[in-house]
Amino acid sequence: MTMRILLGVLAALLLVCGRVAALEIELPQDTTTYRPSDLPGFPLALQDCLTCHSSQYVQTQPPLSSRVYWDATVHKMKNAFGAPVEEADTPALVDYLTKTYGAEAPPELSHATK
Repeated sequence: MTMRILLGVLAALLLVCGRVAALEIELPQDTTTYRPSDLPGFPLALQDCLTCHSSQYVQTQPPLSSRVYWDATVHKMKNAFGAPVEEADTPALVDYLTKTYGAEAPPELSHATK
């Protein structure tokens, strides 16, 4: 009996409330990009990293991060989160990240000074 009453109330609520429409949200265009470079890892970052997150994510990493840090980060993205990075591409990607955003970046590129 209690189940019938509950189902009746639920049916009445559905009739009164009508249909529920999905909320449509339009996000702004991403305005950040990976820093252009002639290093072989640059196109890999565009190809593999942007699959999961914006380039702004790299800029939020600790400034002056070491090569070991970037290597661990790339492997974490690959192994824990399924990033589509080929193992053979890892050294070039780590090199790009270290020389463009990390400890080996020229002072004018380092986000530690900004």
